[in-house]
Amino acid sequence: MRTDRIVPPLIGVVGVLAALGLWEWAARGPLAGSPLPPATDSLAEAVRLLGAPATWTALGDTLSMALGGLILAILVGVVLGVAVGTSPLALHATRVPLEFLKPIPPIVILPIVVLVLGPTWNMGIFLVFFGCFIAIAVQTSAGVFDTDPVARATGQSYGMGKGEILGRIVLPSALPYIGTAVRVSAPTALVVAVVAGLLGGGPGLGQSLLLAQISGNQSQLFAYVLILGVLGLLIQGLSQWGERRLLHWHPQYRKQAV
Repeated sequence: MRTDRIVPPLIGVVGVLAALGLWEWAARGPLAGSPLPPATDSLAEAVRLLGAPATWTALGDTLSMALGGLILAILVGVVLGVAVGTSPLALHATRVPLEFLKPIPPIVILPIVVLVLGPTWNMGIFLVFFGCFIAIAVQTSAGVFDTDPVARATGQSYGMGKGEILGRIVLPSALPYIGTAVRVSAPTALVVAVVAGLLGGGPGLGQSLLLAQISGNQSQLFAYVLILGVLGLLIQGLSQWGERRLLHWHPQYRKQAV
């Protein structure tokens, strides 16, 4: 294995250890007596929580909300983005609604969604969907618009129909845009799923965070934060791996593999 592949992870490990050391020093030194617990206490509590079945149940609820909402957002966002990118009628019909919804974060509509759906798993699914599908739809439409017109004309000259051009030329051209949108949306889905439990009362790790805060158990509160941080890193890594696998043919990823 080449040195340039070993050094970045080692630097990352050193950075993590330095951050934990700074946290431990601050909690036992300048911030002693404050609500900030030592890093060692939070890490020990995180290990204990990972041995409890209730933690894995909450983790499963959070992941199912995040994944379910993200998959739904991908399906709806890609279909809508392709329609907007290929149909002037769809473009004009959706421009105002999309521009209206784009700046609205999921937390703003949280009270309305809780009122309609209640503090349930479906509420979390809808919030994740709302937080992800607009970005995916916009990126997909941009990828469709960016399709090389020469490639389209070449397909037509070879007698391809509209459906065949869409499947063989337009969608492959838009895949890098879609892949980027999904990679960016994956961590967003986790954040929104946690917020659904933290502020909306839905199931999952967000609710566990809220209960730890209410009970004043600071070590447990920070332990849940650590667990969520590691989970976010895993999701980000998996989304990047999936993007590389899906787009292994793209020049950018072929260059990275060299």
